[in-house]
Amino acid sequence: MKIEKAILAVITTNQSKVSGGAPIFYCNDAKESAKVAANLEAITDGIAHSLSDEMYIIVKH
Repeated sequence: MKIEKAILAVITTNQSKVSGGAPIFYCNDAKESAKVAANLEAITDGIAHSLSDEMYIIVKH
């Protein structure tokens, strides 16, 4: 099965801003969230997008 056009993960430092069906990774600060986003981007073969200073999403196009 090949996944296309999906949000694979959410990375955030603000737990009150997210909920839903994608895996959510909570981080302590912006530096940690950027590192987690970069690693998940490579692991999932997705693309990391910064939605704000507090949140990234990993998507598959």
